[in-house]
Amino acid sequence: MASKIAVQLFTVRDFTKTAADFASTLEKVSKMGYTAVQMSAVGAVFNEKPEVSPDEAGKMLADNGLTCIATHRSWDALMNNTEKEIDFHKALNCDFAAIGGIPQNYGRTAEGYRQFLKDAGPVIEKLAAAGIRFGHHNHAHEFQRVPGEKITLEDILIDESPAALNLELDLYWVEHAGLNCCRILERCHGRVPVIHLKDKEVDNEEGPVMAPIGEGNMDWAHIIPACEAAGVEWYAVEQDRCRRDPFDCLRSSFDFLAGMGL
Repeated sequence: MASKIAVQLFTVRDFTKTAADFASTLEKVSKMGYTAVQMSAVGAVFNEKPEVSPDEAGKMLADNGLTCIATHRSWDALMNNTEKEIDFHKALNCDFAAIGGIPQNYGRTAEGYRQFLKDAGPVIEKLAAAGIRFGHHNHAHEFQRVPGEKITLEDILIDESPAALNLELDLYWVEHAGLNCCRILERCHGRVPVIHLKDKEVDNEEGPVMAPIGEGNMDWAHIIPACEAAGVEWYAVEQDRCRRDPFDCLRSSFDFLAGMGL
């Protein structure tokens, strides 16, 4: 079975700022066994004056046997320059565009989230017509409760959005917010093509911290089957903060997930 494990390049963002560093990073993750990446915070490609064009990035990925399974792009670009964003994703041969969160100007209110869904409808349709899926990535704050409605903001995204809005669930943040991510996955069946994984370790001095997968306390023996049942296509390793060399963290996470059959 082909591997389903990807690197969310945000993990190694400090090593993708130049063309040379980006090339070296792709080579390193490929040699670890990863077959795919999510393009996020890649300075060499995403800066205002990029050293690497989307076409060049696509070739660099292919030369390392890597597929771009998702991006994180700005909502402003996706909404106001949709055709340019479609061209960008086509150059990367990528069929999934996600945003890292609801833009701040919508606010963290039910009204704001519902307005976002209205605004997102036409964008989702344009992307879909070009063969590109759209998704939203959560942190913990989406799970704050809506006063008087007995629901959370994330419930609005799950229950009130069109099925074409995918949920790029970050399971660490789901657990951090106090929910059972297996239950959330059950509710998002068929809408989670890409998810984000990291582990939660308890440090003697710092308390709960992010850790490589398999080095913390998250219940992977139940989480992975729940992901499979929900239809997850790609497991993107995203460790926002690493307390040791991030490439070593990526290797540890890959080895653990591969050992679970992914």
